[in-house]
Amino acid sequence: MQIMGVKAIYPGPRTSQKAPKHKIYPYLLKNYVIERPNQVWSTDITYIPMARGYMYLVAIMDWHSRYVMAWALSNTLERFFCLEALEAALAQGRPEIFNSDQGAQFTSLDFTARLEEAGIRISMDGRGRAFDNIFIERLWRTVKYEHVYLYRHETVPELFAGLTAYFHFYNHERYHQSLAYCTPAEVHFGNCSRHL
Repeated sequence: MQIMGVKAIYPGPRTSQKAPKHKIYPYLLKNYVIERPNQVWSTDITYIPMARGYMYLVAIMDWHSRYVMAWALSNTLERFFCLEALEAALAQGRPEIFNSDQGAQFTSLDFTARLEEAGIRISMDGRGRAFDNIFIERLWRTVKYEHVYLYRHETVPELFAGLTAYFHFYNHERYHQSLAYCTPAEVHFGNCSRHL
């Protein structure tokens, strides 16, 4: 392909663009032992291919239980849909630490001030270190392979309805080997009969 000058055609949304003037927080989770729900939450943005263009999906996940606390869709990378997801998650609980990448949405003053106002410690991945946020990266792979690539929703309302159903399935019905074959909801709310 390189010799012939052929390039693959696919969207390159670049979801994690750094904003030079925004404060970057240190990564707090190296060698950190996570033992209970609401100890650490993390967030990330991915893109969802559509028939025409793509949408952006943000999710907030509890690291211990893998429970998706909240998610939101947007057709732009403006920070507002990330704040919407954050407010929905905070309506259900509060983590001790909130981890994200260094994308402008998560380093924005609106976003970090809301976390600080809630008394939450902020942690950010090292630049270009996707493995620092591995649980949510695995979530994206699962969502895409188990839902997005199978259904290829034509419209945004179809995508929203499909993701609503999928995240309910993911949280309440999908068993995880790493969770002793319990669901994220069972672990998050303390209803898992198996020892983790």
